[in-house]
Amino acid sequence: MATRKQADPSPESLARSHRQRLAAEEGVRAIADVERQATAVRKNMDRLRALRQAKEADDARELAENPPPPPKPKAAKRVKKTAAE
Repeated sequence: MATRKQADPSPESLARSHRQRLAAEEGVRAIADVERQATAVRKNMDRLRALRQAKEADDARELAENPPPPPKPKAAKRVKKTAAE
């Protein structure tokens, strides 16, 4: 039993094909948006990494040029003598 193709598609099939086409277009737009956001995030991470590395290099250079002073020796604690002793 062979089915024959109708000359005029039904309104339901037209609506279904329209929904499928819209969903496919929206999917393409959503994927493009996600890729664009991912690219922006990677670009920002690279910028922040470069800033952090530059700051760390400046801090290391500053520490090499001006080493911190040696710590002062702590004064010995005095023990109070009580009247009972």
